[in-house]
Amino acid sequence: MSERERADDTESATAATSEKLVELAKRRGYFFQSSGAYGGVGGFYTFGPQGAALKGNVEDAWRDRFAVAEGNMEIDAPTIMPEPVFEASGHLDGFDDMLVECPECGESHRADHVVEDNTEYEDAESLPIPEVEEVIAEYELVCPNCGSGLAGQAVETFNLMFATNIGPGDSDPGYMRPETAQGIFVEFPRLKEYARNQLPFGVTQIGRAYRNEISPRRSIIRTREFTQAELEYFIDPETDEPDLSSVEDVEVTLYPASEQNAEDGGEIRTTIGEAVDEGIITSPWVAYFLGVAKPWYDAVGVDMDRFRFRQHLSGERAHYASDCWDAESEVDGNWIEMAGFAYRGDYDLSKHGEHSDDRFTIFKQYDEPKTVERATVDPDMSYLGPEFGGDAQAVVQKLEDLAARDRSAFDGDAVEIDLEGETHEIPVEKTGFAVEEQTEAGEHITPHVVEPSFGVDRLVYTVLHHAYREDEVADEERTYLELEPEVAPTFVGVFPLQNDDELESQANEIVADLREVGLSVTYDDSGNIGRRYRRQDEVGTPFCVTVDYETVEDEETTVTVRERDTTDQKRLPVDDLAETLSSIREGDLEFDEL
Repeated sequence: MSERERADDTESATAATSEKLVELAKRRGYFFQSSGAYGGVGGFYTFGPQGAALKGNVEDAWRDRFAVAEGNMEIDAPTIMPEPVFEASGHLDGFDDMLVECPECGESHRADHVVEDNTEYEDAESLPIPEVEEVIAEYELVCPNCGSGLAGQAVETFNLMFATNIGPGDSDPGYMRPETAQGIFVEFPRLKEYARNQLPFGVTQIGRAYRNEISPRRSIIRTREFTQAELEYFIDPETDEPDLSSVEDVEVTLYPASEQNAEDGGEIRTTIGEAVDEGIITSPWVAYFLGVAKPWYDAVGVDMDRFRFRQHLSGERAHYASDCWDAESEVDGNWIEMAGFAYRGDYDLSKHGEHSDDRFTIFKQYDEPKTVERATVDPDMSYLGPEFGGDAQAVVQKLEDLAARDRSAFDGDAVEIDLEGETHEIPVEKTGFAVEEQTEAGEHITPHVVEPSFGVDRLVYTVLHHAYREDEVADEERTYLELEPEVAPTFVGVFPLQNDDELESQANEIVADLREVGLSVTYDDSGNIGRRYRRQDEVGTPFCVTVDYETVEDEETTVTVRERDTTDQKRLPVDDLAETLSSIREGDLEFDEL
């Protein structure tokens, strides 16, 4: 029989608030602020036993869908990389947030967050700094810490990179990566070999990233150290198109830029196929990955009534991205970004190709050899050497680039090149310039990149928030987490009904059997059975197995299996228990079918 006594309307269960969730998370070992013994430090969180298991299950589910099922590779790159990597990627110059400092208490704040929290502006990050300063003055915004006015205070840029040194003494400067993507891009010359130089191919990575946030807030939603799960998918933009047939019927809620800019704009409910046909999503590749992601989010426990894809406005879109959509979830009435889906073009590989000594291209073979005209140079080094000294090789590179780009520059008696800000004239006769017919089997192309980038910590927070429930069972208040079995930290709790040697021995045998088939199991013999049920409900354990006296006395050895959400109970044979629960875990069997 069910122990549950509640109305038929299952929607009556109370949802979470952030305060309740953070309290539960700390008490039950999901997550808590790090270094508490030393007063804690903002923006760093420790995932406890339950949280680490949930996070690991989410990562495994992501890996299964976006690496294994899609046939993509996975790598694990270092979290610290040398300075030239981030000079090439642009992070040293443009990876900034807007900072405003309180004139009274000296506390620093994200200026765009101050605006968003206290005005109708939803995407202040996309505003230019002078306009942010005007909004702060117009609305007479104050310091969130002490209440002093911020009008008239300068809004400045603050680079989010964590700097470090590599090696002792006069060591090389390095940085902790702000995204896992660069670890994939810098290894492209080798990764393309593993892909047999055939496009398209994808490379995934799950790992830590670091951003020195001005004002981390809202527990694990915005932190200084976090986990990303990213896929960089490399394509030939001229020939590679996704097969949309598998996702074209996926229903999605979209919030395009056009609707965000309209006075009466709102969300659009459509399908992936219709969104592409109508030009709402301009990149078929981005559309494909949105179609893959939506059912995956549903499977891991994100409430689809509080989920949407929002297109970046032009002011907030990264300069390299031609289009970008965020997967967003609603938490406490606010929409938070969980993932970004961007078409990055050839920006990343081109930049690393310019700044490094390696080739970030792929050789694309023609169906048939082609005869083409190529402009070449064969400089007279006996002239360039004395003239330019150690810069002679750089001059050769400049001449080669210019010949490939603009052969008309060699039409006169001299050609001009720019070297470290100075213009130099070189006699054309000393450049060895010529236009020759060449037969080529193919050409080197720079692939374009499509990037689905997932924030794991924010997803974990969303899953917990959307799973939080409060109800009454047998006139007693109950809190439980309605986690999906695929991601729940513990799948089965096993209890002996009483502290009895025979019951405990049987319970331990069942624990061993269930663990042998790969199920996550906890054993609990502390307190009355109702209290043990409540503990497992609160951490989201889908099933509890109770070993009672019927188990050891009846001819057929059975146990009571209780389901978390309905609290329904069924007696099942011990011999079939591992197989039955494994089938439920894999989604091949429903509890109510037993």
